[in-house]
This record gives sequence, C-alpha cells and structure tokens, in this order.
Amino acid sequence: MRQYVKYMVSHRCKMLVKFELRKLHIPFESVDLGVIELKEPLSPEQHDLLDMHLKRSGLELLDDRKNVLVEKVKLVIIEMIHYAESLPKQNYSDYISEKVGYDYTYLSNVFSEVKGITIQHFIILNKIERVKELILYDELSISEIAYRLNYSSVAHLSAQFKKVTGLSPAYFKSMAKKRRINLEEL
Repeated sequence: MRQYVKYMVSHRCKMLVKFELRKLHIPFESVDLGVIELKEPLSPEQHDLLDMHLKRSGLELLDDRKNVLVEKVKLVIIEMIHYAESLPKQNYSDYISEKVGYDYTYLSNVFSEVKGITIQHFIILNKIERVKELILYDELSISEIAYRLNYSSVAHLSAQFKKVTGLSPAYFKSMAKKRRINLEEL
C-alpha cells in the first residue's frame, strides 16, 4: 500500500516522516522520494492523525491523484537538478515520462492544471536555483556551471538567469562576495 507525502527530498524530511510514523505506531516498509510504503492501509483515524502530525512540520499527505502525480513530477525534477551527479543526456520530457511512468503530454497537462505553470518553467526555476547555489559555493566558473547544467552556452544561462532573477550571474556573484566580506568584518 502506497501513501504519498508532500515533502522535499531531504534526509531530514525522511527522518521526520519516519519519526512520526513510529510515534503513531504505523508500520511501514520504506520512506523515499515523497512516498511512504505502508505495510497495511491506513484507517481513516490513522490517516487524519498522521496528516495532522505532518502538517505541524510543514508536510502533508496527498490523496488526490492529480496532486500525487504532480508531486512525483516535481520530485523527479528536483532530484534530477539538485541531487544527481549529472543531468540526463536524453530529453527532459522523455526522462520525466520514463521515471513517472506516464505519457509526457498527459503529465504536462495535469502539471499545468494543478500548478499553474508548465513543467518546462518549473525546470527552469529549479535550474536557476541550482545555478545560484553553485555560484554561492564559488567552486565553479559560470562556464563550468553552464556545462554542468546542460546549457547550450554561457550566454543562454546568463539570459535565463537574468530573466528569472533580474540580475546577471556575474552581478549575483559579486553581491554574494560583498556579503561574505561584510559578514567576515563582524
């Protein structure tokens, strides 16, 4: 029996979900990527209690099929961009479709309906967040970041970054360095 939980893909969130399940004496097989694999179906009382406990921590149980599907798509994208060693060489639409197990056109329509943005826009927003992280780490050049995130060029990355943030990557990097210097002076 699968139960879907809306949460970010992090070790802390997984630990929190496991803690709540144990505290409520709900037997489970595993907790991974927003999915709890239960040993048996939840009773209505268990469902409500678990949902209440998770909401206190900013998490929630998902029951609606469309929301569950959207969360699966989001988790695949987040894992792909933020946690994978490298981005897939295949088309993102093919990759997502393969991972989630649904036709991409259907996924795209459901995602847009539920989230109000396209999957492509969600990917762009996540890639820009990843670019920001990599700039702040200050270990890679903008050129290396562009290559790592499969941008066709530094110009393409810069244009997309500016469109989303209103700043150039170079200006963002200089602001981060100034902030670091100011913090070091404290």
